[in-house]
Amino acid sequence: MLLRIQINSKNGGMLVIEYISYLAAIGYESLQEYLAAHVLLCLIPAFFLAGAIAALFSKETILKFFGRDTPKYISYSVASVSGTVLAVCSCTVLPLFAGINRIGAGIGPASAFLYSAPAINILAIVYTAQILGFDLGLARALLAILFAIVIGLTMAMIFEREKSEETQMHLEDSGIDMKSVKLFMLLLAIMILPNFFDSLAISLVVISPLVAVTVYYSFMWFSKDELRSWMNEVWFLVKQIVPLLLVGIFFAGIIVELLPAEYVVRYVGENTLVSNLTAAVAAGLMYFSTLTEVPIVGSLIYLGMGNGPALTMLLAGPAVSLPNMIVITRIIGLKKGLTYVLLVTLISAFAGLIFGFLV
Repeated sequence: MLLRIQINSKNGGMLVIEYISYLAAIGYESLQEYLAAHVLLCLIPAFFLAGAIAALFSKETILKFFGRDTPKYISYSVASVSGTVLAVCSCTVLPLFAGINRIGAGIGPASAFLYSAPAINILAIVYTAQILGFDLGLARALLAILFAIVIGLTMAMIFEREKSEETQMHLEDSGIDMKSVKLFMLLLAIMILPNFFDSLAISLVVISPLVAVTVYYSFMWFSKDELRSWMNEVWFLVKQIVPLLLVGIFFAGIIVELLPAEYVVRYVGENTLVSNLTAAVAAGLMYFSTLTEVPIVGSLIYLGMGNGPALTMLLAGPAVSLPNMIVITRIIGLKKGLTYVLLVTLISAFAGLIFGFLV
C-alpha cells in the first residue's frame, strides 16, 4: 500500500518524519543483523585471505590460473568451480575478488569467479537440494558453473581486446611457494569450519586453536616486511570495500521493506521472460546473505512463484545485490561493473526461463 502523506499540514510533516525514521530503523536493523552474522566469522577471515593472496602469493603463480595468458580451459575451469569450498555471499566474496583483481588477473576469469563462488559453495547446493528439491539444487550447481564461464568469456571479449604490457608476464619461472599455499589452506579452513556449526560459541571454540596456529606459523614462515605488506593489503581492501558495503546493506534493508514479497510474487507466478527478468531484478535489489536465499525463495514458491523465476532468483540473488553492485563498480570501474550486473541479470533470467519450460 502506498502511504499518502499531506506534507503541507503539520500532521503530514510529522508522518513524513516518522516514516523516514521507521525506514532508517529498518536499514539500521538490517545493518546490525549483517554485522552480527558476518563480520567475525566471514568478513574478517575473507579480508585476511584476500590480503594474503595479494601480498604473499606470487603474481606469476596466480596468473598461471587466472591470467590473460593462461589457456582458457584452465583459467575458466578453475574460476568457475573454485567457489565450491567457500561459504560466501555476494558481499563476502568481494574481498577475494578484489584481491584477485588487484594482482592483475584477467577480468574474464575474475568475473567467472565472482559469479560462481556465492552460488556453488557445497553448503548452498546441498541446502538448496534438501529444501527446494533435487532438481533445483542440481540445476543451480550446473548452470552457475556454465554461465560463470559464459559471463567471464563475455567480459573478456568486451574489455580485453588489447593486452597491456603490465600483464605480459613470463610465467615459466613462477614456482609455487608452499608456505603461501599452507597459509591459504589455514585461512580457508578458518572461513569454512564455522559454517558446520549453528552455535557461535562452538564455532569460536573450534577455530580458536586454528587461528592460534595460523598466527604462529605466519610469524615463522614470513618476514616482517612480508607480514607488513600483508596487513597493508588487508587495510587497503577494508578501506575500499567496507564503507560502501555498509551503506549498501543499509539501503538494501529499506528496499526489501518497500518491496513486499507478496508484490513480487504477483509478477513471478508464471514462467515468462518478463517474470524471470522481474525475479532477477528483485533478487539484485534484495540482499541474500549466505544460504538465506534458500528459505526466502522457498517462501516465495509457497506463495506461488514459478520454478523458472525461482531458479533465476537462486542464480542472480547470490551473485549480485545492491551493496555488491556498489562495491564492484568501485573495484573494476563503472562500465565494467554495470556490464557484469547486466550480464548476470540477463543470463540468470534466460536460465530460469529454460528451466521453467523443462520441469
